[in-house]
Amino acid sequence: MRPLAHRLERLGTETAFSVAQAAAAWKAKGNRVYPFHLGDINIPTAPHIVEAMDRAIADGYTGYCPGPGIPQLREALAEDIGSRRGIGLTPDNVVVMTGGKPVITKFLQAVMNPGEEVLYPNPGFPIYESQIEYLGGTAVPYRYLPTKEGFAIDLDQVRASITPNTVAIIYNDLQNPISAESTAAEREAVAQLAQEHNLWVLSDEAYFETRYEGVSSSIASLPGMAERTVILYTFSKKFAMTGSRLGCAVAPLEIAKVLSTLNTNDESCTTHYVQWAGIEALRGPQEPVQQMLDTLRERRDAACELLNAIPGMHVAVPQSTFYLFPDVTDAMERMGCTAVGDFATAALHQTGVSFCTREHFGRRQPGEQRQYIRLAYSGIDVADIRQGLGRLREWIETA
Repeated sequence: MRPLAHRLERLGTETAFSVAQAAAAWKAKGNRVYPFHLGDINIPTAPHIVEAMDRAIADGYTGYCPGPGIPQLREALAEDIGSRRGIGLTPDNVVVMTGGKPVITKFLQAVMNPGEEVLYPNPGFPIYESQIEYLGGTAVPYRYLPTKEGFAIDLDQVRASITPNTVAIIYNDLQNPISAESTAAEREAVAQLAQEHNLWVLSDEAYFETRYEGVSSSIASLPGMAERTVILYTFSKKFAMTGSRLGCAVAPLEIAKVLSTLNTNDESCTTHYVQWAGIEALRGPQEPVQQMLDTLRERRDAACELLNAIPGMHVAVPQSTFYLFPDVTDAMERMGCTAVGDFATAALHQTGVSFCTREHFGRRQPGEQRQYIRLAYSGIDVADIRQGLGRLREWIETA
């Protein structure tokens, strides 16, 4: 048989799923597992959204529909996203997709030629790096520096990494995995660099409304940014619709037209009846959204309190997302672990607590000395958070 395409050697994956497999294997042997590893949500989609989806199926919305999305959903998205970010949008700026991930790939297909450079956050969502390299680009990481409030972008490194071959920067405010949120000054600095060097910007805003205090702001709302920024929007987090696979790109018209054509080439269209559920999610009752945020806030508070009580661990309390990224350097030293992967495996086998590590979110950068793990609290109830992290604390305290 002929060999497969060479580009497959450059294709990465979402490595959190490998942790899920290890956790499932451990559970299959009869062990208790506390699942902090995957950012799925164990809260069901609100009934009125499900009813709208069922109604659309019953009404026959099961065939093809326009590649960029049905007009009613694009109009609802333009109104909702624009009003919450203070930017003027029309339905023509909105291209509906099967979740948020396709926005990453199609943005890169639209703006990046093979051999060109794209800046991306590291640690960060692993699909950024995977898709840049798979499509023939050069992935250039930028790092975060620890602060009392969490983490801040190393703007000096970003500035030094831009070359004449750099075409875009991926910017994930309210960040997965580290929960970092930009200050206004940091956001403005990124915008200034993008304009100075004529860069396209992918603003990943998956967690824009998954926040417990404060108000989110979009880089696209800053002067001169709407015409160079593509916003990644998803229904997965805000509306607990991870399995429905519904999201969109909000883009300048020039790029929106390209994204629509890519949709037609790749999957024809996003599932028709799911789009009607999206309209109900946006325009129907919003109480379930607040209820879910209240539940997630309770989980955040419990997890942060318990983690900060474990010897050798520390985490700042984030105002958004549903991830924690504690420094575990001293805890690892206490347990005699030098590799964070070994620490994670030992924790799973000794306590049942399953989590990702820094290594699951990009190649470690030169000069990194501290060790971190990532815990997602979106898929685990407060009682299990307390029990699982209590076992983790006991294991480390008795070492």
